Amino acid sequence: MLDSKVPAGPLAEKWSKHKFNLKLVNPANKRKYTIIVVGTGLAGSSAAASLAELGYNVKAFCYQDSPRRAHSIAAQGGINAAKNYQNDGDSVYRLFYDTIKGGDYRAREANVYRLAEVSVNIIDQCVAQGVPFAREYGGLLDNRSFGGAQVSRTFYARGQTGQQLLLGAYSALNRQINKGKIEMFNRHEMLDLVTIDGHARGIITRNMVTGAIESHEGHAVLLCTGGYGNVFFLSTNAMGCNVTAAWRAHKRGAFFANPCYTQIHPTCIPVTGDHQSKLTLMSESLRNDGRVWVPKTVELAQKLRKGEIKISDIKEEDRDYYLERKYPSFGNLVPRDVASRNAKEVVDEGRGVGASGIAVFLDFEDAIKRLGEDTVRAKYGNLFDMYYQITDENPYKQPMRIYPAVHYTMGGLWVDYNLMTSVPGLYALGECNFSDHGANRLGASALMQGLADGYFVIPYTVGDYLAGLGFDPVDKNHPNFEKTRKEVEENVHRLLSLKGSKTVDDIHKKLGHIMWEYCGMARNEVGLTKAKGLIQELRREFWSDVTVLGENEEMNQSLEKAGRVADFLELGELMVDDALNRRESCGGHFREESQTEEGEAKRDDENFRYVAAWEYQGENQPEVLHKEALEFENVKLTQRSYK
Repeated sequence: MLDSKVPAGPLAEKWSKHKFNLKLVNPANKRKYTIIVVGTGLAGSSAAASLAELGYNVKAFCYQDSPRRAHSIAAQGGINAAKNYQNDGDSVYRLFYDTIKGGDYRAREANVYRLAEVSVNIIDQCVAQGVPFAREYGGLLDNRSFGGAQVSRTFYARGQTGQQLLLGAYSALNRQINKGKIEMFNRHEMLDLVTIDGHARGIITRNMVTGAIESHEGHAVLLCTGGYGNVFFLSTNAMGCNVTAAWRAHKRGAFFANPCYTQIHPTCIPVTGDHQSKLTLMSESLRNDGRVWVPKTVELAQKLRKGEIKISDIKEEDRDYYLERKYPSFGNLVPRDVASRNAKEVVDEGRGVGASGIAVFLDFEDAIKRLGEDTVRAKYGNLFDMYYQITDENPYKQPMRIYPAVHYTMGGLWVDYNLMTSVPGLYALGECNFSDHGANRLGASALMQGLADGYFVIPYTVGDYLAGLGFDPVDKNHPNFEKTRKEVEENVHRLLSLKGSKTVDDIHKKLGHIMWEYCGMARNEVGLTKAKGLIQELRREFWSDVTVLGENEEMNQSLEKAGRVADFLELGELMVDDALNRRESCGGHFREESQTEEGEAKRDDENFRYVAAWEYQGENQPEVLHKEALEFENVKLTQRSYK
């Protein structure tokens, strides 16, 4: 059932030949088609702008009050591209290899190579839009290093790269809105997918201001709705980020792939208490110059936590720069999953710092001595200011306290080489799909994937599908539109009828604790089995004892949260099922039963070299697992080593 549609031929020629073999739509015929784009982050804005520029009619939807508020704006560190401006040995193949290896050999070769191949075009596109990338003294674009690579290929705009890239895509989007090629629907949340004869033909949305349940038709639907990290409640994602659009599509037939692959980012400001609603990322770029360490002994760490000694009292020989010690080749720039597990390890040993003991240091003392404070401020000033505003600690004078937190999800809707899901006419782009990062995403690759999918992949592949449809408009009076709309209304009324004693946030926090404890940085059979039972119990509690305030015909955030958390509860159980099924360790999925003698992730290529794609079977029914075998013809499967 799973046909990846990866073209035959040499790896470096697959995409070029595939583009030539794709069907085309005559420029005069493009205006006869309507394409729905859900989400206006980097993938959504770039896709909508590019498709409208080609001549298609586009309807774009976002739940924010403006497209530029999409969560892509929060990305800090940079975007990878194989330009080799530093002349340090980079190439398209090296970016491909680093990404495959970084994902622990659990991604499709063809998709990853295409990503590396088009990365060079992304930078040219964004520079042409006026994105203010950092430049060297002579005016050339600058690069810095990120984890999992030994070359400098990351382009950046201080610590606000995502914001600048999104403003570029947003400008292109606005240009097409002004030309009348894009109809923009702000404050609209997708609540269901409409299919006709098995093909995606529209969506049902809720107007978040008036509560109106609306139907929208199109010849194809593109989901660009990001990841599902907020299933953990606390994450670096914006509070509005959710899985609802992707999950409702999943319940209409789109397979969900590798849901247990979640990324725990190693450099985040630690949790301070139950009052928090989200966590804050400190960019991976800080690991270029910051050194990660903890006290060498539990005794020293205890004295530090009790306030008996100061940080400055700990001598250099009593500091354990554990990443530099264990991974001398990559040092502090190991991939995120490796850095996060090592932070957890030293904290579990009792060597954590800060009042809670659940943190490690990221120290810039050496960088400031070597480069000067002004240089460090120029590179990282906005990140240092953010840290100071949140913690009231000056990182120029003392080390930052950091600890891993949920940041990104490598799992998502299953897509083929054309980015089409298992539902014909339904596409998934960016973080919403599973395709490019395997079991662990390298830093600065999310922005690369979102813009690659939107600017350089979907404009070719969606035309191949549309060319086979004919020119008839979608029948918005088809019974399936009314049927699906009524089902959405019934679900909204069901949620509004809940008048128990618990708030939606109460349930969400409990779910987050379960997911973090049993399906977080380390997982095992006993814990996952327990988590499955706890989530099922929590779902029953949600539907019997939660309260949802207000009415539908108004702006109602209680209702919005309730719908999203109901979906998170179902997704959480599938994540646990997927983690139970995958009895190996790979990337961000670390099964304690499967590790090397040195405590590293140990893959089982013989039994688990596949994409796990899950098919929905109905409420409270176990999902069916489909396997897409992963073939590696260009890289040799080896145990990852960053030593």
